[in-house]
Amino acid sequence: MNDHQSDVEKELRVKLAACYRIFDNMGWSEMIFNHITVKIPGESDAFLINPYGLLYSEVTASNLVKVDISGNILEPTQYKVNPAGMLIHSTIHEARPDAHCIAHTHTNAGMAVACQQDGLRIDNFYSVLLHNRVAYHDFEGITVMDGEKEKLVQNLGDKNFAILRSHGLLTCGNSIPAAFANMWVLQRACEVQMEADATGRPLIRVSEAIGDMTERLLSIQTAGAEWGELEFNAMVRKIDKIDPSYKE
Repeated sequence: MNDHQSDVEKELRVKLAACYRIFDNMGWSEMIFNHITVKIPGESDAFLINPYGLLYSEVTASNLVKVDISGNILEPTQYKVNPAGMLIHSTIHEARPDAHCIAHTHTNAGMAVACQQDGLRIDNFYSVLLHNRVAYHDFEGITVMDGEKEKLVQNLGDKNFAILRSHGLLTCGNSIPAAFANMWVLQRACEVQMEADATGRPLIRVSEAIGDMTERLLSIQTAGAEWGELEFNAMVRKIDKIDPSYKE
């Protein structure tokens, strides 16, 4: 990392690099593709993204690329950024000041649900947590055309969970841990749905009343901690034991 970077940026770099390693450990990486970004407080329009061409297991605090909303690389680097990732993340960061961190995945379960006409059903423990909280965005091919920006913003609205039809999953959060925890819940909901579908047996639909009260119940479950902090910190401890090189 560079001496001119603020302490806040340095801390975010380490935390975001850790998040990439966590996603990889969870099996949520897709070779050199997909992306997780975080905005840098105090620097309008600046955010960090992974270097295009590196595996998630190769991402470190120092090789994360600093860009602005327009796609300009703000600091010298040997790396480029994924054009699709740039369009998706810059669009949402610009439209949603509250979306400090954004994550996008192409997991098997996530893509499978994204291919289903009915999308995510409210019939398992995790999907109930997402009752009326998931946005849907129709597939328009590889996300590199500016014409898709407005639709993406409109479809996402103020939600922090999105299923990109025939494509994958996307989550937002007011912090890196929050975006991670949101992805974990959405991913688990998709995994359970696909496993349940594979049984070929009739499924139980959870009532709307239970879904409506879930957010209140979840606030009790977090035990006063910020959403995602306990889960994220636990995973950081795990990857620290495996390979702490992400801090470099």
